[in-house]
Amino acid sequence: MSTDGTGEVPAPRRSASRRPATRNGAGGPATVGIKQVARHAGVSPGTVSNVLNRPERVAPATRARVEQVIRELGFVRHGSASTLRAGHSRTVGLMVLDLSNPFFTEVARGVEDAASEHGYAVLLSSSAESDEREQRNLRVFAEQRVRGVLVTPVDDGRQADRLRERDIPVVLLDHPTPRANQCSVAVDDVAGGELAVGRLLEDGARSLGFVTGPSALRQCADRRKGALRALRAAGLPRETMRELTVPAMNARAGQEAARRLLAEGSLPDAIFCANDLLALGVMRVLLQSGVKVPTDVALIGYDDIEFSAAAAVPLSSVRQPTYQLGRIATELLLEECDDPEGHAHQQVMFQPELVVRESSRRVGAEGSGIAEISVGAGGSEEER
Repeated sequence: MSTDGTGEVPAPRRSASRRPATRNGAGGPATVGIKQVARHAGVSPGTVSNVLNRPERVAPATRARVEQVIRELGFVRHGSASTLRAGHSRTVGLMVLDLSNPFFTEVARGVEDAASEHGYAVLLSSSAESDEREQRNLRVFAEQRVRGVLVTPVDDGRQADRLRERDIPVVLLDHPTPRANQCSVAVDDVAGGELAVGRLLEDGARSLGFVTGPSALRQCADRRKGALRALRAAGLPRETMRELTVPAMNARAGQEAARRLLAEGSLPDAIFCANDLLALGVMRVLLQSGVKVPTDVALIGYDDIEFSAAAAVPLSSVRQPTYQLGRIATELLLEECDDPEGHAHQQVMFQPELVVRESSRRVGAEGSGIAEISVGAGGSEEER
């Protein structure tokens, strides 16, 4: 007879219905303990402890069964005793899609500044665009008894619902929400995609490339939607724009996309990239291959990170109010934490602006300097 890796024989799993979790002494949300998890998984409390702290000691099948019960019951292990006695901590959690992207570095700066001014510290993590990692990090935030969480979700943000069920406020960051009972702070990425492609078409492009990340990412889907809207407004068919989907939103993926375009032997008039890192990767390969930007191919990115203006050919980009995204989201979160009864949920939506630099200037355009032109979502222009 097999054991579970701790030397004990697993007890048969009970078929009786699960008893509801008990409520804490303060009348707070229902809690689940290790003994309940053990009972429903048909193992000992020691085995559950090993799954949580020393998973390598537990047989894979047993570990999987215990982890499934943990997910089903919503078990969260206890954090520090002092935090439990106080009932809350002075920390907030922040989870972004990619810590290597300077866009999220600037967002985090806004979060940290606002949190510090209110006497809070920030626990920072990255999902690396992985649903599984997002779920795991959110569980760690709950274990640490953070006061609230800011999250840029991989998908629709519903993985954070378990936190809200435990009375931990959650604000979606760089992601809108359709829910009236939750705060969110985002940028209108549909308008941003329309700004970028609209400008390329106005400057004479008649064939386009769109380099984008996974369609499950809301930002990629919305920027694509805006690009297609610009094509329709110009009376051009969808086939005018060739889409190249890459697995990650970084410069390496942009380089691979550019190599794919070059291998086809026919480059588009212009390329719109779903973020600046992709665009910088595309630019690098094009220039190394002797393709002139923008004479041969015009190029526009998204986010307007600091490196964009300093690129070999200064990169045109759709600018977002990055620091303000983090700061305002944090202020909304802390307001909800400190005054849950008086707090009014808000869904904040910023409008992007297009910053035109050398990389998208049409041939023969007046002037050859690198002065920036800012184009708002409404279409007006202002020399900078």
